[in-house]
Amino acid sequence: MPGKTIISSDWYADQQLIITQISGDVTKQDVLHWEQTLNAALDRVADSGVFKIFVNMHGFNAKDLDVHKYFRNIVPLTLARYGWKVGYVAMFPEEAEKMVITRNRNIQCIAASHCHHDATKMDKYESLYSSDREHFFTDSRLANAWIQGLTR
Repeated sequence: MPGKTIISSDWYADQQLIITQISGDVTKQDVLHWEQTLNAALDRVADSGVFKIFVNMHGFNAKDLDVHKYFRNIVPLTLARYGWKVGYVAMFPEEAEKMVITRNRNIQCIAASHCHHDATKMDKYESLYSSDREHFFTDSRLANAWIQGLTR
């Protein structure tokens, strides 16, 4: 699904929400830049605070396998540093067992919304790994509406 590359991550303090997006035909440099924006948004969350996150990957297309391999670990490993275990890590039991869940600066992720254009993948994730605090979507408007409507 080729398209214009979009890379952004923003912290909305009033909603305790991070919205991060990476889409388009993405290179390793793009992924590194996106990872920096995500970390910068996380740095804006107050110590001992909480946040929800909307990870919008609709239209994401890795230029090659190395880019995909690097990218695929960022969200699970990053959120693990904020007390959150992404549901789909259960697909990889050995890796899931080794994953260390911590609370960087005592910050806690309290909910996650994920969006990607691959309906087969997202339907599988939704049916197997969703919870009342984590859902998987193919429609970015629905993903955004769900996470914004979620209260503590």
